[in-house]
Amino acid sequence: MNARIRKAVFPVAGLGTRFLPATKTVPKEMLTIVDRPVIQYVVDEAREAGIEHLIFVTGRNKGVIEDYFDVQTELQATLENRGKTTELNLLAADLPEAGTTSFTRQQLPLGLGHAVWCARELVGREPFALLLPDMIMQAPKGCLAQMMEMYEETGGNIISVEQCEPERASSYGIVGVGETAGSGFRITEMVEKPAPGTAPSNHFISGRYILQPEIMDILARQETGAGGEIQLTDAMIALLADQAFYGMPFDGQTYDCGSKSGFLAANVAYALARADIAPAFQEELKKIIAARR
Repeated sequence: MNARIRKAVFPVAGLGTRFLPATKTVPKEMLTIVDRPVIQYVVDEAREAGIEHLIFVTGRNKGVIEDYFDVQTELQATLENRGKTTELNLLAADLPEAGTTSFTRQQLPLGLGHAVWCARELVGREPFALLLPDMIMQAPKGCLAQMMEMYEETGGNIISVEQCEPERASSYGIVGVGETAGSGFRITEMVEKPAPGTAPSNHFISGRYILQPEIMDILARQETGAGGEIQLTDAMIALLADQAFYGMPFDGQTYDCGSKSGFLAANVAYALARADIAPAFQEELKKIIAARR
């Protein structure tokens, strides 16, 4: 029987320089998609998949994330006094239970691999999920929930993947496709941003992982790679020599909220998915488009 996945790691220490000047005072993870912070969507995905313990790897000036996942007594008291039951219920639904969140610091910007390693004491010696908070995955069943189902079949390490145009493969981390396994396939190799024309496939890594604890042992001795950072892909390549990795094609739509275009597209997509907003928002979109013709 495969060990249960109870914990998820969220690396939220990034500076968000592509969203300056907004991110001078607001962490990029707290920028809103409609009326909810980006990080809330990713946490919702983890909780839907059965994750019990949320581990945030933060940095300087990210204290607002910790405050967000806490009770705000003054706000709660004001809402109660004003009889705002709907708002109170909304806040209560989003609030993790006491003792189910942990925060640790990535004190230096040494890359994703280093951020994951910073969570080692909180993860312990058990498999865990890793969710990149820039990537919002929209689907009737969340990406991590889909991965959990595959994990029950295959065990091992699982990476969510999507397909890109072959000529764009050099912009991504690309995996080699082996035999069918569960709802996906066995990964034969991994290449970070392969040279044009050399990619083993057009399946790229899309920001969700289930990893075995041995990855921490490799990260502990991992040398710096591209950009002078400790790269997670390098550690996974090393672990691939000893453990099975599987690719799970994600059935849904991904928005890269680390880019301005992806962030704006996510706002449009999630607004149109909201019954309380969509009709009025569609009319506003029509006016904007008509005015630019």
